[in-house]
Amino acid sequence: MTTTPGLATNDAFRAVRLSLRMSQDDMARALRKAGDEAGDPNDASKRLVQRWEGGTTRVPRPVYVRALEKVTGLPIESLGFALPVLASVRDEGAGGHDVAPAAADVAAPSGTSETAAQTVGQAPYGGVWLSRYEYYSSGRDRTLTGAHYVVLLQNGNRLTGQSLPGASSNPGSPLSLDLTVDGNVVTGTWVEQTATDGYYAGARYHGAVQLLAEPTGRRLTGKWVGFGKDFDVNTGPWELIFKDASTSKETLERYSRVPD
Repeated sequence: MTTTPGLATNDAFRAVRLSLRMSQDDMARALRKAGDEAGDPNDASKRLVQRWEGGTTRVPRPVYVRALEKVTGLPIESLGFALPVLASVRDEGAGGHDVAPAAADVAAPSGTSETAAQTVGQAPYGGVWLSRYEYYSSGRDRTLTGAHYVVLLQNGNRLTGQSLPGASSNPGSPLSLDLTVDGNVVTGTWVEQTATDGYYAGARYHGAVQLLAEPTGRRLTGKWVGFGKDFDVNTGPWELIFKDASTSKETLERYSRVPD
């Protein structure tokens, strides 16, 4: 991936693309196809996808917003683009070109440089992981386990995770992670969108997670916290187990299945 010095890369969008097992060319083709099928053609190209992922362009034109949401099945707010401006680009009159924000808007987050990553002495966490958590279901009166295969991308001390398609113990319930590494402590947030035809009828759950990395850096264990359907605060164990350092299309296809 090509990046521009001083710009914050869009790891959330890249993680989603990889989770869909698409190359940058594949994504561009899918965006053009989605636009054509909707009667809303666009000129998406591999170069445009590279600009989005590299942080050169942070705000897509409305025609691309619609295509991105169609292809990924996610709202544009979940794809790592610049939210303060995105509220206006949904309007058809909001300019004719992709908008690049001012330099002050795209400065790399503190501590995300390679030097900073080396300073905290963290292990390389990029690759495919098995995510597994436990939760109590009051409606079913038992403790259940939710499991996903997720692809993690590391940029300095930031980790962005996205579950692979078909890789959930609850079919149709994708999981997203946004984490920060500080030594052997990994802290961040999680979002799970449940399936519309599942037990939780499309409810969107989110919360925080704090994990400790084992010395090998190949297992993270800790706790999650989040709101339940009765608006109470719940918690439970969560672990991430390393599976493969590769994020190649072949590797992601191999893990795009329900975890054992």
